Amino acid sequence: MPFIKRRFLLSKRPWPKPRGGPHYAACHFCDTLHLERPPREGMAARCVRCHAVLYQNRPASLARASALSLASLLLMVIVYWFPFLTLEYNGILTRLNPAQAAWALYEQGDWPVGLGIGLFTVLVPLFMAGGLLYVCGPLMAGYAAPGARTIAKWMHRAEPWNMIEVFLLGVLVSLLKLWHMAHLEFGSGFWAFAALMLCMAGALAAIDRNELWDRLEVAKS
Repeated sequence: MPFIKRRFLLSKRPWPKPRGGPHYAACHFCDTLHLERPPREGMAARCVRCHAVLYQNRPASLARASALSLASLLLMVIVYWFPFLTLEYNGILTRLNPAQAAWALYEQGDWPVGLGIGLFTVLVPLFMAGGLLYVCGPLMAGYAAPGARTIAKWMHRAEPWNMIEVFLLGVLVSLLKLWHMAHLEFGSGFWAFAALMLCMAGALAAIDRNELWDRLEVAKS
């Protein structure tokens, strides 16, 4: 019980005030400059001119980001290890997962498509989930992991290239065309992939970028 209570208190660390200052935040829509102040938990800072959200303090942000990132990594094991889709056509049975689909396209000569699937649905999500857990986990105890600032910087750059939902949408569109031509079965990897999409979206939305950098700035190395 004391350990659980301590973990809970660590996950409720308030948004720290960064050193130095003053610090300013510019509105992404109208470029109005604001003096940055850490908001209370559950509150958001809005632009005084257009009322757009500048940044927000999400409840238990570190704990949520770490938990959803860990869940995403566990789901990736199911997605890339167990069958994603089983297709039977003219007596030929084929089982594929996203990594195998990328390799099959590469072997057939469609290497740009195969490379894109492998990069944007395997490597980038793995880096995003693993990086977020690596950065946010130690921050719950007030420490910054070695290289955490560099990883956080590359996570923000790689975030637009996390295309799990685009791949899932493409699969569903393709299945509509193949449904009457072959016998299709969804494997456990498919349902894990759908859950992975939700967990990744939740993990990336669990902590505000301003909060993450403020916490990294004051964390102990």
